[in-house]
Amino acid sequence: MMEKFLNDEQDPKAVEKVYLRLTDLLTTGEEIIYIAVQKKPLVNLLPDCIAITNKRILFFTPANLGLSIKFVDFVWKDIVDVHTKEEIIGAIFSVRTTNGAEMGVDYLPKVQARKLYQYAQERKEAEREARRLRELEQKRAESGSVQFETPSQPVAAAAIQASPVEPAQPVAAPTPAPVAEVLKSDELTEKLTKLKVLFENGLISQEEYNHKKLDLLSDF
Repeated sequence: MMEKFLNDEQDPKAVEKVYLRLTDLLTTGEEIIYIAVQKKPLVNLLPDCIAITNKRILFFTPANLGLSIKFVDFVWKDIVDVHTKEEIIGAIFSVRTTNGAEMGVDYLPKVQARKLYQYAQERKEAEREARRLRELEQKRAESGSVQFETPSQPVAAAAIQASPVEPAQPVAAPTPAPVAEVLKSDELTEKLTKLKVLFENGLISQEEYNHKKLDLLSDF
């Protein structure tokens, strides 16, 4: 099965590691569509990888000198935009999510980056159509009239009076979100924003940005 992801000169060893990790992560009905592997100009011992499934997109980064592999994933409904930029050596593929998070990998072979973009756009289109159908079904359900059945036999007045009336049950008040979780989320957002500023100002490379971002996301 892994061989079908080696059609565009992907590194077999890198694909094998990602494929084995992916098989443990797949949910019911989830299928792998494509795997792309970074190809750095000089030394390419521990390349980053991107995998696309019918449910999400995953970014993999080797850790502990290649002994383990970290990943961060985004489901398609949370992805706002996908982008690819071809450069002299390779291409950059990146995604942006609904909460403003960005993730990308550079030095991808151009053919692989194009395939990623193609498949990602197809999945986004499918998710958009599924969301449209869900919203349409919801509107139909909300606009539908409620019909009451008329009893076939008349009910005696005495029977109606004898029917006990159950007291209304108190409605539990919604539990407020813990303050600690809100503070933790704000702290993560602040750190991600500072990291992005460093990257946009050219103080760190795309690879350093990806690694540091993965570390932050895994810590939280």
